[in-house]
Amino acid sequence: MLLASPWWIFLVIFGILFSAYMSMKYSLEERHVEHEFIEKEGQIYLERIEEEREKRKIEKS
Repeated sequence: MLLASPWWIFLVIFGILFSAYMSMKYSLEERHVEHEFIEKEGQIYLERIEEEREKRKIEKS
């Protein structure tokens, strides 16, 4: 039954599976890149807050 199918059907099924694999691969990679970007921006924000605290501490003294 399965071997009686035309050859192009197997190519279509392979294409669908390959497309799903690549979609998952790049979505995980993009999520990793976004996480790194968010971590970097968060660190910059925390550094600004710390600098502002130090400025206020110096101004009060």
